[in-house]
Amino acid sequence: VQLQASGGGLVQAGGSLRISCEASGFTLDDHAVGWFRQGPGKAREAVSCIASSVRTAGAKHYDLSVAGRFSVSRDEVKGTVSLRMTEMKPEDTAAYFCAVRMSVADCRDWRQGSFDYWGQGTQVTVSS
Repeated sequence: VQLQASGGGLVQAGGSLRISCEASGFTLDDHAVGWFRQGPGKAREAVSCIASSVRTAGAKHYDLSVAGRFSVSRDEVKGTVSLRMTEMKPEDTAAYFCAVRMSVADCRDWRQGSFDYWGQGTQVTVSS
């Protein structure tokens, strides 16, 4: 199982960016997918989680620090998961990682990082 987060880059404060998560060998439709980030000198932070759209209603969850600014979604055709980030702030600067649960379909306890596989991060830098 390989996950790849992509789409990171440099954006000005107040700007927007979309990053995506893709799995090799399978689609993400039937899996809970989490987004996490780790800024320079900081511990890993939970950002968002989206539940399986096949086995559940696909509930979405957000950390308070990004609620109302970030939006997680699925591309049912591509079988990928994206994180749309708006009104970005310098404190959003971090490496962003996606992670997948292979058997658990929902986002229970997602903030604890209990996911089976993790992808390599994509760097997001927000300039002030």
